[in-house]
Amino acid sequence: MFRKEIKVTDCTIRDGGLINKWQFSHELVRKVFLAVNQSGVDFMEMGYRATTKMFDPKVYGPWRFTTDEDVRKIIQDTPVNMKLGVMVDIGRVEEDDIAPCEESPLDFIRVATYIQDIDKAITLANHIDSKGYMSFINIMAISTAGEFELCEALQQIESETNVTTVNIVDSFGFLFSESVHHLVKLFQDNLKTKNVGIHAHNNQQLGFANTIEAIRKGANYLDATISGIGRGAGNCPLELLLSFLKNPKFSLEPILQVFEDVFLDLRKKIEWGYLIPYMITGILNEHPRIAIALRQDPENRDKYAEFYRTMTTPESSSDE
Repeated sequence: MFRKEIKVTDCTIRDGGLINKWQFSHELVRKVFLAVNQSGVDFMEMGYRATTKMFDPKVYGPWRFTTDEDVRKIIQDTPVNMKLGVMVDIGRVEEDDIAPCEESPLDFIRVATYIQDIDKAITLANHIDSKGYMSFINIMAISTAGEFELCEALQQIESETNVTTVNIVDSFGFLFSESVHHLVKLFQDNLKTKNVGIHAHNNQQLGFANTIEAIRKGANYLDATISGIGRGAGNCPLELLLSFLKNPKFSLEPILQVFEDVFLDLRKKIEWGYLIPYMITGILNEHPRIAIALRQDPENRDKYAEFYRTMTTPESSSDE
């Protein structure tokens, strides 16, 4: 049965944009928005918010910046049944890039941070909160964080912020169920007034399974993407998650329709999902950028054994 506390965030455009530098057309984003809006999902992350001083708009698509104007073009006159938001990275957004919430179509902003930047994340989250938005913190590459530092960071977030939720982000797709159980409890023990969330990656085909394990242990904020689209191996698939949750407010049909209308063709143009190179980086707890680079090399993209040897014996292939 379902828990009424559970909230689902769709990250399709934001995380999917990591594959193609957010070069999604407004028409495609509009179709995704309409489907997610009809599905009963609670939050939709429209993209990243970033400064044009750091990212060239000629290289990166509009959803790397996700201006309020672009969001308004997407929603048009459609009644919005969910909360809309963006993600920001430490050092890649300026205070002036964030207008007061009452002047924006957005409701929430999520701060992505590594454990060593937690003080900067807290400052940015408090700035977001002062602008009137719901604020969230996503702790990335959680599988590389030391437990002492993680506990200290969570205690700081608890005492120094008003964030709604703190997300466990398995950026490298390294975690197994036991680690998910441990981390959810660790977060709950240190976050007495915040929600715990999960953002799982699928390097070992565990994105959906690890999300279920987080739910079982009490995580209530869940991230997913349509068709699991996302950098490298991608994410927990939204269509699987909505089916699992059994909440009558969720409707699967709009997601299946946009899957048919958009994502079948999109898969022919850009690559994501479980592949051996992403599995290798996952089991080795390595950033997927190495596997992504391999897949972009037409001569070596399918040389899995050689890639594994290089990854596991770097001292013998340092020149490479």
